[in-house]
Amino acid sequence: MRSLLRVLSLVSGAVLVAACAGSADTSSASSSAEASSAAPSPGGQAAVADSQSVPNVVRIAAGSADHTTLVKALEAAGLVDALANPGPFTVFAPVNAAFDKLPAGALDDLLKPENKSKLKAVLYHHVITSSRTLDDFTDGEVLGMVDGTSATFRTSADGAFIGEARIVASVPASNGVVHVIDGVLLPK
Repeated sequence: MRSLLRVLSLVSGAVLVAACAGSADTSSASSSAEASSAAPSPGGQAAVADSQSVPNVVRIAAGSADHTTLVKALEAAGLVDALANPGPFTVFAPVNAAFDKLPAGALDDLLKPENKSKLKAVLYHHVITSSRTLDDFTDGEVLGMVDGTSATFRTSADGAFIGEARIVASVPASNGVVHVIDGVLLPK
């Protein structure tokens, strides 16, 4: 009888150990599955779906029919994810008509893969790394742009300007501010 109890005890212990091990494997597999589903999807920060929050500067541009050329340029330069990050950023966003004012062929040339660094420099000349509304600027203020050069903010009876481009609208974003402009800012 004692040997029978001993065998039953050993078998019960083995079953209990096996059950626990199986349970740990299951939770481990479950954790792996959860981790896989929670892992960032390819496409970076800009690919995160969020219809509830205030849009970031990239989503504001992407949602505007007047900024399709700017979005195309951001994509060609590989800057979409960078500007979708928390920032803060102030983006001076040229409308499509602003790009049309460039010399013939200039935009097409910038969009070529071999000119990606030139395109980035032009786009970086439209960004500062702080969130600034129009009220935060002072007339004649020289702004340090992300490309390492500067641009001057000025006001007149005709409105507010960055360089030679007039600011026609401003839109708050979750990661900064978008100032819509009627010209393309070219670094010197």
